[in-house]
Parts: sequence; structure tokens; C-alpha cells
Amino acid sequence: MPRTSTVLVALFALILASEPYAQGIRDRIRGDRERWTAVTEAQATDLTLTKTAVTIRPIQVWVRTAGAIDKNSRAFTVSLSRAEGALVAVGQRVRAFPPESRSTMYQARVTQVSKAAGDRVAATVTLVAPPREGSRWYVMEIVTDRGEFLSVPNEAIIEEGDRHVVYVEAPPGQFAPREVHLGVQGELYSQVLDGVKDGDVVVTIGSFFIDAEHKLKGTDQTSQTHTTP
Repeated sequence: MPRTSTVLVALFALILASEPYAQGIRDRIRGDRERWTAVTEAQATDLTLTKTAVTIRPIQVWVRTAGAIDKNSRAFTVSLSRAEGALVAVGQRVRAFPPESRSTMYQARVTQVSKAAGDRVAATVTLVAPPREGSRWYVMEIVTDRGEFLSVPNEAIIEEGDRHVVYVEAPPGQFAPREVHLGVQGELYSQVLDGVKDGDVVVTIGSFFIDAEHKLKGTDQTSQTHTTP
């Protein structure tokens, strides 16, 4: 064996011989998946901690648009991008809001979808009831159903760069992070492809507190490992 390789092997063996340091290396390699963060009942009450089961749910995506109502009817014609148009179909529910009265919602339906110029798609939206007097322009949310998927609430998801993490409860009152990969991302829920299973319980409101506590404890443990003689 070349002398350089022999020296490197010897140095690596010497490092691993130091058990506290070696344990620290192993902990960092494993990550923090098995390290649990406990939350007391008092903390949970103060935080209004909310937990939700991972289960199969319908996922909705809202297509937002705007348009002017036809003076002689209750209909709007709106222009959508190709991607948005692919989600829209006749019969879908629509929520319409006049800008001058956003607290007032008008129910509507998609009554026609057709191709427009270029890559655009035209959709006709018709109000169920008469419009607000004096209001011609409306902001609209077209409710599109993407299907039923294993999902978690969006409030449960913590974004860390390209990673998405949720906190799962196993023993009551104890939570551990799980990295998840997402599929369809809806307005209220997102599909999870892996990382959790049906029936797992995840934190929604309060997840950022638990995440901060978890990382703080991890920093303390790493510091203690490095300072242990």
C-alpha cells in the first residue's frame, strides 16, 4: 500500500478510536430522525397545538382570475393560460368577489371552456344569483379537484431549501421530523409520496415551535459531544 494511503488509514482509525467523537459522527450520518422532541401539556395549550392525521383526502387547486360581467347576462368570459385551462372543466364551482366588496362572495359555475388565441384558453363563468348592483368587475377563484391522495395539511409542512419536513407524533407528546416528498400541492392539503404513512399524526399549528426546539436540542447535543473529553 502506498505510504500516503497508509497514513490516511491510520489517521481515520485513530479518529474512530475516540468513542465520543465517533458517536458524534455516527449521529450526524444518521441524521435526527430518531431524536424526539417532547412537548408538555402546558406548552401545547399555550401554543394551541393542533395535530392532524395523515390520510387520503380530495386535493383542490384554485385557479384565480378576473373578468367583467356581461351587461346583458350573469356571465363572464375569462382568459386562462394553457396550464390553468387544463385544470378547468364545465360544472366546476367558482367563488366571485367584487373588488369594492371583498367580504361579499357570489357563487358561480363554469359553463363553457374553449380554446382562445395562441396558447390561451377561454372560460365562461356564470353567476348563480344576480350580481351586486353597480359591480362590473369580479375577482374569481375556480375550484378544481385534482383527485384523492394521501396528504397532509399545508400548515404541517416546513420548507428547508429543497426539503420538506413534517413533525410526526409517535409516543404521545413526543415528535420527530420526517422528510417528505410532495406530489400534487393544493390550497389546503398536499399529496405526500413518501416519508409518512396513512394514520400517522402530524403537527399543524405549532410545528415551527417544535422545529425550533428540536434544532436547539440538536445543537446542544452536538456541542456536548464535541466537548466531552
